[in-house]
Amino acid sequence: MKRRTLLGAGGLGLGAALAACSAPQSTKAEANQPAAPAVMRKKARTLRMVTAWPKNFPGLGTAAEEIARHIGVLSNGSLSVKLYAAGELVRAEEAFDAVSSGAADLYHAAEYYWQGKSKGFAFFTAVPFGMTAIEQLGWVNHGGGQALWEKLSARFGLIAFAAGSTGHQMGGWFKKEINSLDDLKGLVMRIPGLGGDVMRELGVSPKMLSGGAIYQALQSGAIDATEWVGPWNDLAFGFYREAPYYYGPGFHEPGSTVSLGANLKVWQSLSPQEQQAIRGACGWVMSTSLAQFSYENAKALQVLEKEHGVKVRSFSDDIWKALGKAAKKVLDEVARTDEETRIIHDSYMHALHEASAWAQVSDGPYLRLRALAGV
Repeated sequence: MKRRTLLGAGGLGLGAALAACSAPQSTKAEANQPAAPAVMRKKARTLRMVTAWPKNFPGLGTAAEEIARHIGVLSNGSLSVKLYAAGELVRAEEAFDAVSSGAADLYHAAEYYWQGKSKGFAFFTAVPFGMTAIEQLGWVNHGGGQALWEKLSARFGLIAFAAGSTGHQMGGWFKKEINSLDDLKGLVMRIPGLGGDVMRELGVSPKMLSGGAIYQALQSGAIDATEWVGPWNDLAFGFYREAPYYYGPGFHEPGSTVSLGANLKVWQSLSPQEQQAIRGACGWVMSTSLAQFSYENAKALQVLEKEHGVKVRSFSDDIWKALGKAAKKVLDEVARTDEETRIIHDSYMHALHEASAWAQVSDGPYLRLRALAGV
């Protein structure tokens, strides 16, 4: 919310309090007069939010809860949000259609889950070898990404905003060591989005599974490997019990954004203040979730290594080169899908090019030199 709006609201509250303190005492006759009718407060409108996350899931599920709470506070109680975890009202993969059709009002999920509707959606979650979390947010908020996102979403009766970030994700859990390209061929791996398309180029069979279904598939042998998020969330799911080799960093999601989508007709029926409350809630959780994932991932990685004996590995240079070549091929094909996707692709890649030039003299050298200094 704008600072002026907040100060204005605060000023009204202070003015009312001062007026009450300075008001003259009522006389006995005035006290006997009939009371003026009470001003009726508008009943809160309840919005139904479906999510792609298990109930109370740390980081992702709790981000949705925080958005719901902040919408109520920032709207001054004119809106309330009824939250449904994945599977409670609809399955995780059905959230898009539920909100598009009006069966629900809001979703909290990751846009690359909807790339079957349009490949363009993937750019608003993560792109292989793409932008980091802060770089992507810069594109969305300041580089024209939000306008392109809204144009794409409107075709499906939706509007969507950045509403959380996991930061850099890990490359995944594997039941065996991956030392060469041959070790990848024939593996069945849970990996969605454009990252799954890249892995297919290297002989992997990608599968799209919701978070709640991953462990059972790994345990039963239906999949040989999985990526999910990072140490914090992965520890909570216990993947280390089935796949002891943990590869990172991930090429596929260098800074994954999660989103809040709203039914467009519902959005247009809200007052400007209510719309701003939703935008404000998304912005708040965007910043706090990225910070929380960074902090919690660092702690969880220590637990995985020291308490559970997880073997942290990195892909070989040959694999990284093959991944890069495959990613370029996939992105070139995506850009040719349709004109709207090409425009999104070109805008994203332009922002990536500019961000990379800055990173080469800022974060990249700093992290290398910090390690060199032994800190």
